[in-house]
Amino acid sequence: MSDLFAPIVCVVDDDASVRKSLARLLESVGFKVESFSGADVFLAYLVSHSVRLVILDIWMDNMTGMELLAHLCARSPSTRVIFITAYEDHAAEATVMQAGAFAFFLKPFDNARFLAAVHRALHQTSPEKSAGP
Repeated sequence: MSDLFAPIVCVVDDDASVRKSLARLLESVGFKVESFSGADVFLAYLVSHSVRLVILDIWMDNMTGMELLAHLCARSPSTRVIFITAYEDHAAEATVMQAGAFAFFLKPFDNARFLAAVHRALHQTSPEKSAGP
């Protein structure tokens, strides 16, 4: 994938080590990555940037990933969202998937399955969403 045309994937997670790890993984397969420590800085970025895909932690300080998803659905409905979390929470998973998330992954996750979901999210032309593993 050419750097010039590489899709930008945004990562929003309040854990710096998770942001770094995801950025390394995504960059290793040719994606450009913009990382954000919280919803507020990401929403500021969204004002002046078009975003195709966000990797979003579900439980963050100040604003949860579920709350941020509601903002995204209102402000940028074509943006795909893949949720990640360290906490097994079936109710939260069901809620975000019904609200329009593309996929949901429990950390730690299989990198190949995660990257496959990223590729599907960026390249799927159908408006249908896809469940994660």
